[in-house]
Amino acid sequence: MNVLLVIPRYNLGNKASYNYTFPIGLGYISSVLKKGGHSVTCLNLNHYDGTVSDLVAQELDRKKYDVVCSGHLALGYVVIEKIIEAVHNHKSKPYFILGGSIVTSEPEIIIKSLKPDFGIIGEGENTIIELLASLENKGNYENVNGIGYLNKDGSLKLTQPRKPIDDLDSIPYPDFDALEYSTWLDNIHSNDIYNALVDHPRIYPVLASRGCPYQCTFCYHSLGLKYRTREIDSVVEELRSNIKKYRINMVNLFDDLFSINRERMLDFCKKMKALIGELSWDCKWGCQLAVNSVDKEMLDVLKKSGCCWISYGFESMSQKVLASMGKPIKPEQIITAYNLTREANMNIQANFIFGDVAETKETAKETIDAWLKYFKGQVSLGLIQPYPGSELYGHCIRRGIIKDKLNFIRNEMGVEKSYNMTNRMSDEEFNELRNTLLGLYVQHSKYVLPRIRKIDASIYEFTLRCPYCKTKEIYTNLYIPNRWYIAEQLVCRNCYKRFYAVNITKKIANMFYVQLKPLMHFYEKQKDRVLKKKLS
Repeated sequence: MNVLLVIPRYNLGNKASYNYTFPIGLGYISSVLKKGGHSVTCLNLNHYDGTVSDLVAQELDRKKYDVVCSGHLALGYVVIEKIIEAVHNHKSKPYFILGGSIVTSEPEIIIKSLKPDFGIIGEGENTIIELLASLENKGNYENVNGIGYLNKDGSLKLTQPRKPIDDLDSIPYPDFDALEYSTWLDNIHSNDIYNALVDHPRIYPVLASRGCPYQCTFCYHSLGLKYRTREIDSVVEELRSNIKKYRINMVNLFDDLFSINRERMLDFCKKMKALIGELSWDCKWGCQLAVNSVDKEMLDVLKKSGCCWISYGFESMSQKVLASMGKPIKPEQIITAYNLTREANMNIQANFIFGDVAETKETAKETIDAWLKYFKGQVSLGLIQPYPGSELYGHCIRRGIIKDKLNFIRNEMGVEKSYNMTNRMSDEEFNELRNTLLGLYVQHSKYVLPRIRKIDASIYEFTLRCPYCKTKEIYTNLYIPNRWYIAEQLVCRNCYKRFYAVNITKKIANMFYVQLKPLMHFYEKQKDRVLKKKLS
């Protein structure tokens, strides 16, 4: 069959934008479709100016397609809505198949409201091949496990759940070429604390496992608790081929818990070190670890193998809140992991998220006090969010905090908003905590005023001194859409600590950040609404 794979626009607006995380999942879908003998064309909406509707319609005018496929998180409802409308309104009338957590987390609401011809629930690689075979042969797709669709009377039909794929190595490597990966690589800038490590980042995203054995209440669980891994040799061979092919200088390992199997992780480090040694250029990499598995020896091995940044799930310094979240860690393990990682001179990405159901004024104070003592400026502070599919989302529905699921998914997600999900904090206490967090992060972050030089349209060079180690740093590839309001979070390439490069306008605004925040929130919400309307 002729298949059009549409990569959804990840940033609102009608201009090309390369500031997004490359979609590994859709790369896997492209690879299995091609392996199955189907003809695949990809339209990456992020790389073209124009409305979603016009871009999709133009591609459907260009070629006759049997099927159009796309997928997204629940955050992408409005974009997916525009894609589906464009497909359904086109005279060629191809089938539309929707995948991703947007449909897996709330199949009934999403299928009934967006009306795709089929929704794929759970992992899609085997499902989509069986579904296309059924459509091609005009067979009975009721026997295809893991799909949902609307019957002629408008009722929802969900087939039997599909079991997760046990042998991940049976899936071909993701087909990034079809998704315009080279175009994305050539247009990545050095903004944010990962990309800032090099001037011209060329990032390869990779998954070495799927699933998670833990049950954190704030996390979306689409596939149950089954944790499955790929063979390390397969992962390394994927990297060897693509690092050399695309001249990659940064590898981002997206596994939720890379260190859950220590020997497997050490084996990867050994082979990754050897792979990097084969290159004539520098290549850095990073991963996500659990604080309850980290020790000095592990970090030493990681560092020597080229690992430069680590993402942790800190979440809270209250044991009571951690237990409520389902996090099998202790506050002292968080401190140890942080200190050891800083001693190893590696960049840290971590957050403390407030507002769990067990949060109180006292538990929040525990985390804030520890943040001020150990982590200020290097660990972000934020409020927990009830993502569809998470236990917290269910809690909000049961409590009436989320009264309309569809309105929440369509209009509230992606807009900076907080929800008092706690059992023991009043709204007044919760709002006070929110304002406290805003003030603390602004007050205790480090800011520098860089010397700025324009390189090209919206591309600038920043020259500055790290506010921590005082090393002179030059960042030559920063995308700055508004020269008059600059607030770029960067990381020092010497000491790996994070800080903000700002202009004088932002520095002054920080002095009144808490007071200005309601106005900024109102502006962002209105901007979000306007951009969503313009998508069509």
